[in-house]
Amino acid sequence: MVKDTIVQRIQQLCADRNISYTELARISGLTPSTIYSILKPERRDISAITIKKICDGLSITLSEFYTTPEFNNLEQEIK
Repeated sequence: MVKDTIVQRIQQLCADRNISYTELARISGLTPSTIYSILKPERRDISAITIKKICDGLSITLSEFYTTPEFNNLEQEIK
């Protein structure tokens, strides 16, 4: 669920800025294959460093990335 929310956030940010995933990779110092790999449903792990690079490329903070209703409403993983 967290991974799906991260992917949705990346897609939203790219759409809001009208940039492609390839452009996101370029401005974030990542390879396009890294971005496209993140978007694949079967990939479950995304490193914090990669998210930080994406945030840096988009000139937003980690807090801005994660402060959304979708993240705030995630269910607790450990019950």
